[in-house]
Formats: sequence, structure tokens, C-alpha cells
Amino acid sequence: MTTDFGRTTLPYCSFVGVGEKRPRVGVGVGTDVLDLTAAAARFVPDRAGLFADGTLDRFLAAGADAWHEVRDALTAWVDDPSARAFLVPAAEVDLVLPFTVADYVDFYASEQHATNVGRLFRPDGEALPSAWKHLPMGYHGRAGTVVVSGTPVTRPSGQSRAASGHIDVGPSARLDLEAEIGFVVGVPSTLGRPVDVDRFEQHVFGICVVNDWSARDLQAFEYVPLGPFLAKSFATSVSPWIVPLAALSGARVEPPARDPHPPTYLQDEDPWGLDLELVVRINDTIVSRPPFASMYWTPAQMLAHLTANGASVRTGDLYASGTVSGPADDQVGSLLELSRNGAEPVKLDDGSCRTFLLDGDEVTISATAAAPGGGHIALGEVTGNVIARQP
Repeated sequence: MTTDFGRTTLPYCSFVGVGEKRPRVGVGVGTDVLDLTAAAARFVPDRAGLFADGTLDRFLAAGADAWHEVRDALTAWVDDPSARAFLVPAAEVDLVLPFTVADYVDFYASEQHATNVGRLFRPDGEALPSAWKHLPMGYHGRAGTVVVSGTPVTRPSGQSRAASGHIDVGPSARLDLEAEIGFVVGVPSTLGRPVDVDRFEQHVFGICVVNDWSARDLQAFEYVPLGPFLAKSFATSVSPWIVPLAALSGARVEPPARDPHPPTYLQDEDPWGLDLELVVRINDTIVSRPPFASMYWTPAQMLAHLTANGASVRTGDLYASGTVSGPADDQVGSLLELSRNGAEPVKLDDGSCRTFLLDGDEVTISATAAAPGGGHIALGEVTGNVIARQP
């Protein structure tokens, strides 16, 4: 499906044209891609070198002044007749991973998701971990297995415990999707110096749509006491479009009330709740519409906590929100929740049912954001097809 971004969102990508090998930086304009690597010398010559390598790496590192200068210049020039020479239909190019992923962190920021998972796995105990409302919980993932939308996802293998108690080794039987939003770091921070919660916009360039695939049977066996490992590290899919924060002014909302009041370093006078809607499809059947506005912890708080111990961020770091789930049954962002851990199969439009993903299934997660003055803007989509593990 080709996304129509209109003329104001102006998301960034890297693309390869027909018969070409070297990527170029592009900008989504309607259903076209503007070749920014070629066009920058025309409308923003002082910044043209930032796009010469065909990735966003140098542009991300250049910082907020460069980000705003290029966006302002694009906004003023994109409808000029001279821009048409640099447009190519998006359907005629291949979109590739637009930046070098330095580190990857995944959070657990939805209260509804964390509560649902807790009730499934700890029915006689507290749904939320004791620290959950005091800090944004998360884990460090694997940057080398972050892949761009369209990349096939091989069913992972590992150890799991059967109902009989026997330990099995083999392909996961409970492969799941996780609908998330990712945040792309541009400007690095200094090792030993935390990033204040109000410095979010100085370090984070933009957002993408994420599917953080999960093998629930592997996860259940391995995660105590150190958390996810092989159940998560095999693949994380991201949309090829990076939407700048500057395009999201109409989506800014107050996050849910926090109780208890968070510590000082997580208190946000300029809150970064976002009014986004995700749509989850399995083989073209819409199975859920998770709302991001219900997320308990904001991306600014996630960044502040990520660096609170002095850990630094680097250009190209990606951190994700964790599964986005709302309060309604059709607003949850994983099959684990939709199927009640396999107890209630989800029916698809072709009459088949799913508890977890089968080989050949295609998962697509798209997202939109509230726009200034009403309406919505497209944020792109991430797609992955599950393929069987080869012997």
C-alpha cells in the first residue's frame, strides 16, 4: 500500500531507484518521493552535504537548527514547479533502512498492556510490577536485528517449557506481534550526564512505526530473572519513513494522570503525550486499533530515564514505546492480549482463526496522528511476512 503523506508531513526515507545500488535520501510528498540527495543543492545548498551519503545519519547528527532549516526550506519549495523534476512515484522505488541503528531499547510504557499481561501471567498476584508506576521500565535489545519494513521474519527457535514440564527445543509455536512507536535519536549526549526531560526535542529527531516481534513461549521460559533475550532479539521491524517531531504539533496532548507523582527527573512541565492511532492488520484483516494517547509514560520521560544513570545516547539510537494498548478489547497491540494467551482465537476475514502467528502470515501496522485544525496525517506503516525456519 502506498501512503499518501499530503504536502505538510514531509517524512524522510532512504530509497533505491530501479537498477540502482546506492541509496539516496528522500522526502515523502503526496504519493511521491522527492530526491533530497539531488534536490538539496537547489533549495538548501548549505546543507546539501548532509544527504550525500544516501542515509539520514549526518542529518540526524546535525541537530535541531539543521532539522528546522531543512524542513522550513522544504515547506516553502515543495510546491514550486521546479521541484517536480526531483519527484518519483513511491511505487517505483525500494525503501531501505534510512539510518544506521546504533543502539535499541524497548520500553513497557502502556499501563493497559502491562496490566493485561500481568493478569494473564500472574492471576493471583499484582498485575503491575512494583516499580512500574515509579519509572519507565524497559530492556536493551539488539540493534543488528532491526530491519526495514518488508523484510521477511524467520520464525525464531529456542527453548520453551511444554505443559508436561518437558523442555522443548525448536521453532516458537507462539510467535506474536507488538504494535509500537519508535523514537529516533539525532544529537548524542555526553556519557555521565543525564538528559533532562525538557531536552527531548534537542535530541530526538522523529518517530517511526515499530513491530517488535515476540516469541511468547521462549519468553515465558527465559525471562526470569533477567528479562527478554532470544524471545525478542531475532527481529524488530521498523517503517521506512521517519516523521519529524516538527510534523506532530497537532498531536500533542496531555498524558494520563500519574499516581504516584513521579520523581523530579521525570516531571514534565511540557508534556509529550501524542494523539496517535495505530491499526494492526493480519492478512488484511483489521484486528485492533491501539491508541497511543493512553500511554502512561511519554517519550520524553523514556529518554530521561534511559539516561538517568549517566548512560549516553548516540546518533541513530532507537528506542520504542513498548506495546501500545488501550482500554477496549479491540485496542490492544498484541495477539497475546487479543487471544487471551491463546484461550480465545481471533477470527480473520477469510474464516480462519489465530491465537498466534502462522508461517505465511503478513502483519501490517500503520499509524496516523492528529493534525492541526482537525483531521489526521499518515505516519507510514511497517509490514513483515512470517516465514518458516529452514532446517
